[in-house]
Amino acid sequence: MEILFIVIGVVVGAGAGIAATTTILRNKLLSKSQQVLKDAEEKGEVIKKEKVLQAKEKYLQMKSEYDKQVTERNSKLQGIEQKLKQREQTLAQKVEDLQKKSTELKIASDNLNNQIEVLNKRQAEAEKIYKQSVEKLEHIAGMSADEAKQQLVEMMTDEAKADASNAIMDIVEEAKMTANEQAKKIVIQSIQRTATEHAIENTVSVFNLENEEVKGRIIGREGRNIRTLESLTGVEIIIDDSPDAIIISGFDPIRREIARLSLHKLVTDGRIHPARIEEVVAKTRKQIEQEIVEVGKRTCIDMGILNMNHELMRMVGRMKYRSSYGQNLLQHSREVANLAATMASELGLNPKLAKRAGLLHDIGKVPDSEPDLPHAILGMKLAEKYKEHPDVCNAIGAHHDETEMTSLIAPIIQVCDAISGARPGARREVVEAYINRLNKLEEMAMTYPGVVKTYAIQAGRELRVIVGADKINDIEANKLSYDLSRQIQSEMTYPGQIKVTVIRETRAVNYAK
Repeated sequence: MEILFIVIGVVVGAGAGIAATTTILRNKLLSKSQQVLKDAEEKGEVIKKEKVLQAKEKYLQMKSEYDKQVTERNSKLQGIEQKLKQREQTLAQKVEDLQKKSTELKIASDNLNNQIEVLNKRQAEAEKIYKQSVEKLEHIAGMSADEAKQQLVEMMTDEAKADASNAIMDIVEEAKMTANEQAKKIVIQSIQRTATEHAIENTVSVFNLENEEVKGRIIGREGRNIRTLESLTGVEIIIDDSPDAIIISGFDPIRREIARLSLHKLVTDGRIHPARIEEVVAKTRKQIEQEIVEVGKRTCIDMGILNMNHELMRMVGRMKYRSSYGQNLLQHSREVANLAATMASELGLNPKLAKRAGLLHDIGKVPDSEPDLPHAILGMKLAEKYKEHPDVCNAIGAHHDETEMTSLIAPIIQVCDAISGARPGARREVVEAYINRLNKLEEMAMTYPGVVKTYAIQAGRELRVIVGADKINDIEANKLSYDLSRQIQSEMTYPGQIKVTVIRETRAVNYAK
């Protein structure tokens, strides 16, 4: 600013002392620039000192950190070196121990080899002594070692068989004492709580007439009426000298019932000719079919069995007109169902399923067609077809052991079927079949060695076998009783059970169930 003022003064002052003024101005400018340079040098010196101090501090700090790191590394290296020294000492100790053990093992091995040599010598001596002893014993006993061994094996085998037979008898007796009492109790309670009926069905039906004149009208001109009736119903109508009666014969009870009802309607109406017979038989067949369905429904309702397929219900109704060994099939099935429900309740099982299986167990006997299958298997297939419970299907199929039992209801149905069919008065049996069964029982027992006489008694429910006391001992008698009962069970068909009694000095009893 001062330079500016001077310049202005110089300009205004009329230019007289321009040269002098210029010299003065130059000197002042030089002085001013020197002052500025001096100030700058002083400031630079101060800055230089500050930077030097900062650099020294930074250096000292870095040196301190480096020294610290070096110290830590040295300490770690010392620790590692110490551990290595310890490991080296440990390894040296182990090597020394191993050398000692190796020496001990070598000594022990030498001792063992010596002992083995001694034992081999002793074994050779023992074998020599054993051979000498065996030779002396064979000379004294008068038999070789193999013969003596065989005799000993036979003695031990006989003793083992005797012990096994006694053990089996003890186990069977113990099982009978516990299980038999409970089983009898349950069976007896089930039988006592179930009403039964006697067999009354047959293969013929008798149609009673008011007078003998009706027989001629039923026969018709040249027998056309009776032939038409027989062809439409599938039965045989026997008109003989029996007073006021006509016999209707046929194995199908439904056909016999259709024929009986048709005859009743025709005789009541009085019009008997082929066209009327055909009309009446058709109406009667339809009426019987409706009655079958109603019987099935009423049976299921009476027994508390719900949600049964319509076709199965119709088959239940068909049982009313079917008999087995003279026993009405529907009554038998109801009886089995009630027995099964009672027994299932006593055993803590499902009584509803048991009752259902009992009612349906013989539906294979009343199919619409006649396939070549056992009635139990056919009934199982029908139950499976109409979506019955798997336990019910298995019980139906297994009640004659024609398929494997997979549920606890199956053996109950089998037992109840046997109870219903085997009780006195339940079924009739053809005399010829009955006699053949008795003869077969006696002949089967006579095939066993040692048997002297056989007697089938109590209507074939017990077989008594008399054996020679000098031919069979007590153990063999017990085995004979068991084997014979198993053979009867596997080869014969019979109601109930057969008791097999073998008589010697003692009696061994088993049952073929």
